[in-house]
Amino acid sequence: MEKIRSKRKSPRLKDYNYGKNGAYFITVCTQNRENIFSVIAEENAEAVLTEYGMIVEKWILELPEKYTSVFVDNYVIMPNHVHLLLTIADGLIEEKGKPSIASIMGWWKYQCSKEINEKRSSQGQSVFQRSFFDHIIRNQYDYDEIYNYIEENPLRWKWDRLYSDMKKAGAETTPLQ
Repeated sequence: MEKIRSKRKSPRLKDYNYGKNGAYFITVCTQNRENIFSVIAEENAEAVLTEYGMIVEKWILELPEKYTSVFVDNYVIMPNHVHLLLTIADGLIEEKGKPSIASIMGWWKYQCSKEINEKRSSQGQSVFQRSFFDHIIRNQYDYDEIYNYIEENPLRWKWDRLYSDMKKAGAETTPLQ
């Protein structure tokens, strides 16, 4: 009997070239929304990185080294997700074989997962949810709004739906190391 595969709808815009020059807002979530990357300090709403969060930050900072036309304009590492504001500069799309946002994020997620799994002795385990969320930034207003959203994200953590649901259920919100 032939297996029926469910067709997942792609979160990407159809017919859009994700290697195109421009700015992109990316959100990547942990597998099962596990709080492993940071703890939000209640006194100042600062994201304090865990050992795994430091690995994530290391590989964020490596993106422009690996991809010379990619710039990390802003980022925040939350307990269970990461927001990135990336810009692809001139030249990337014109050269054959240059990466798209999907291949850039695939490389980044692979590097983070490999190192985190080595630390926690869990080779092959998923650190991140499949894929990622993206928003193509269309103008300066959009860019500024997203930049500020990233900056203020730790301040909103206590109102985050998942954080609130965990608190109501009495769940632990401190990451395990």
